[in-house]
Amino acid sequence: MLTFVIPCLFGLEGLVGEEVRRLGLGDVAVDNGQVSCRGTEADIPRLNISLRCGERVLLLMGEFPARSFEALFQGVRAIPWEDYVPRDGQFPVKGYALDSQLHSVPDCQRIVNKAAAERLGRAYGLERLPETGAKYQIQFAIRKDQCAVYLDTSGAGLHKRGYRAVGVAAPLRETLAAAMVTLSRFRGKDPFRDPFCGSGTIPIEAALIAKNRAPGLDRSFSAQKWGFIPSACWVNAAGEAMDREYDGSYDIWGGDIDPKAVAIARENAVKAGVEDLVRFEEADAARLRCEGEFGQIVTNPPYGERLLEKEEAENLYRMFGRVYRQVPPRWRTLVITSHPEFEKLFGRRADKKRKLYNGMMKCDLYQFSR
Repeated sequence: MLTFVIPCLFGLEGLVGEEVRRLGLGDVAVDNGQVSCRGTEADIPRLNISLRCGERVLLLMGEFPARSFEALFQGVRAIPWEDYVPRDGQFPVKGYALDSQLHSVPDCQRIVNKAAAERLGRAYGLERLPETGAKYQIQFAIRKDQCAVYLDTSGAGLHKRGYRAVGVAAPLRETLAAAMVTLSRFRGKDPFRDPFCGSGTIPIEAALIAKNRAPGLDRSFSAQKWGFIPSACWVNAAGEAMDREYDGSYDIWGGDIDPKAVAIARENAVKAGVEDLVRFEEADAARLRCEGEFGQIVTNPPYGERLLEKEEAENLYRMFGRVYRQVPPRWRTLVITSHPEFEKLFGRRADKKRKLYNGMMKCDLYQFSR
């Protein structure tokens, strides 16, 4: 059995853990900023293709104390790299060190690379490895003198679904957008609204969730070129994911006052294959219409740090608060922002509040239920 570690944005660990459990992997453990689990080679494609909220899938290669460069070297050299990295494989190294005696990341990178190269060179009888083949990205994490070494199976982060080739300022990560939709409990049955849709990330993720379409079906992953994972595993994982999809018509709407943003959102919906499931319109959030007994509003309004001046953003929050008071009583509303006075400006305390991160930006997710 193999051990996988799935890094995620802080605050999303529980959601990622539930995703992994639904895929049937074992020994799921949730920690700060990551989820670990156990599985087989066939689970590498399944995790990469199906995870909505995880950032990447790392294969754990080894763990050991590393209080010195010699200990780091010996620990890395003891890993059976030849079972995974072929004769011509590329094995670049990146990583980080926190609260440890080894604090120079460039020096640690050189040591890890040297140790892996020595092990592979002896295994293949080569003094110099060609590194002309597929990429096997090595990652290391040294925390409190304990080192973990991984192979990155994903390549580009899982938030890069492939549909957002062009964006607007202050984009929301796809993984965070998917988490917000999940937390709103939207499953496609009720109307869904995003009055500040920007490049359309939240409505597009809502459409993918409504259709139950795996977010990784239209992109590639580093491990697809790895010899120890049979190509049939990728075909089977994609087939399994597509078998879970279902057809339907949904009331998913995104609006933005910026016509350029709306045009980009429509293009992104086409790239994501959900243009028939979501509507984007140029619209003022002050005229938001919410019809029906139940529904969800999930949105990422401008923070006032990059898109608008702070005063303009605050006026926007006050306006949205007035709009919210006209929303039908059983609609659920989720708003993410980094502004510390949002509740005061909005005019109502949130029923639930969750700390999240949009990249490195600390935010709060406010949930309102009338």
